[in-house]
Amino acid sequence: MSRLTHNCAGMPRRDFLQLGIGGVLGLGLTDLLRLRAGASQAKAPLVNAAGKQINCIMVWLDGGPSHFETFDLKPDAPSEIRGDFKTIPTAVPGVHFSEAVPELAKIADKFTVVRSICHKDPNHGGGNHYMMTGAPTPVPVACGAFVTFHPSFGSVVSHHRGVRDGMPAYTSLPQVSRSGGPNFLGGKHAPFVIDGSPNSSGFKVRDVVLPSEISESRATSRRELRASLDRMKRYADTLADDPAVSFDQYYQQGVDLVLSAKAQAAFDIHKENEKVRDGYGRNDFGQRLLMARRLVEVGVSWVTVYSGGWDHHTKLFEAYKGDTVKRLDLGVAALIKDLDERGLLDTTMVLLLGEFGRTPKVNKDAGRDHWPHAMSVLMAGGGIPRGQIVGATDAKGYHASENVYRPEDFAASIYTKMGIDHAQVLHTNTGRPVQLVSNGRIIKELFA
Repeated sequence: MSRLTHNCAGMPRRDFLQLGIGGVLGLGLTDLLRLRAGASQAKAPLVNAAGKQINCIMVWLDGGPSHFETFDLKPDAPSEIRGDFKTIPTAVPGVHFSEAVPELAKIADKFTVVRSICHKDPNHGGGNHYMMTGAPTPVPVACGAFVTFHPSFGSVVSHHRGVRDGMPAYTSLPQVSRSGGPNFLGGKHAPFVIDGSPNSSGFKVRDVVLPSEISESRATSRRELRASLDRMKRYADTLADDPAVSFDQYYQQGVDLVLSAKAQAAFDIHKENEKVRDGYGRNDFGQRLLMARRLVEVGVSWVTVYSGGWDHHTKLFEAYKGDTVKRLDLGVAALIKDLDERGLLDTTMVLLLGEFGRTPKVNKDAGRDHWPHAMSVLMAGGGIPRGQIVGATDAKGYHASENVYRPEDFAASIYTKMGIDHAQVLHTNTGRPVQLVSNGRIIKELFA
C-alpha cells in the first residue's frame, strides 16, 4: 500500500490534489484525450545528433537526498561531517560510494555520477522548480509554495513529440511533483498519472481497462463503450484550452486506446516475468520502476517516478539504513541492468535526483538540512558515457569545486540528448516569449 509522505513543507499528497491547481495536476488518460482532441496528431519523432530518439525515466527523490550518504562520501572529514557510513569500492577502479548503495556500486560501470551540479535556492518549492525545469523561480518561493512558472521537462517533451500510437508522451507515477506540470503549455501536456499500488495483485491502471459491465459482454456496442468512457472521472474539465474540442474525436481516441492491444500489454504489469519483477523488488517503488521500463519500451517519451520522504532533518542515518534506501538501491540498479540487457539503455536516459543536497555538518537531531550548493545526480543511458565521475566537491562537501554546473546546464544537456533545441523561444497563451533554457551550456562529459 502506498504511504503518504511529507517533506518539511508539511504538504501531503492528499492536500496537493485537493488544491486543484490546473497547471500542476496530472490527468487521467481520458482527460488528456479530451484536451488533445482538437490538437494536432503525432508529430515527427525528434532525434538527437546521432539520429536516435531518446526517451527518459526520471526518478525524483522529493525532499532532497543526501549526497554524503550516497555518491560523495567524505571519509577523511571530521566525524560531524562524514557521518555513520563507510565507503565501499565500486565496479569502477578508484571510485567509492556509500555502503548504503551496494547494488548501485556493483554497476557503477554502467552510469555517470555528476557531483558538481549546484544552485542557490534552499527552498523545496524553488529547488524543485529549478531542477524540474532548468529555470529558476522569478521570486523567492517558500517551502509550502506550488510553483508553475516554467513548464517541466516532461511537458516540454510532450509539447514537441505529441501523442504517438495513442500512448501519452508524458506519464508520472504515482503522483506529480509540485513543478511537474505544463504551466503555459496547457493541460494537454500535463502528465498522465498512474496512481495506485502496482505491487498489489489487483492493480489496474485507471482509465485504461474496460469497465466491468462492458468487458464482461462480448456483444457490447461502441455506443455503450462511449457512454462508459463518459462516466470516467475527469480531474481537469476546467483545463481545456481549446474551445473547439471535438468530442467525437475524443471518444474515438478513448475507444482506440482502451481497445489497443499495445496499450493493454504495456499497462498490464501482471504479464511481466516473475523473475524480473522479483529483481526490481516486490514493493511499490520497485514495481513503479518496472512499469516505467514497460512504458518507454512501447514509446512513451518521458516517465517520472516520484518518491517522497527524502527530507531528513532528523534521524538521517537511521533512515538510510532502512528499507527506503534499500529499495531505491535495488530498484534503480535493476532498472539500469534491465534496460541494458534489453538493448534499451542506448535510447533511454535514467536520471536520479532531488531538488538539492544536504548540509555537510550533521545537526543536533542527527539529520542534515537543505543544501543547494552541492548535490549528486546519477545519469545513465542515452549515449552518456559509462563509469565516470564528473566534477567534485571540496574536501568537506560544502561546495561544488571542479567542473561546476548549474541546473540550466543540466536542462540544456537533457534537451540536447532528446533532440530538442534548448535555446528556442516558446510563447505563453498571451504571446509572451519565454526562452526554454537561458544561458545553458552542455555538460560536455555527458557526450561521447
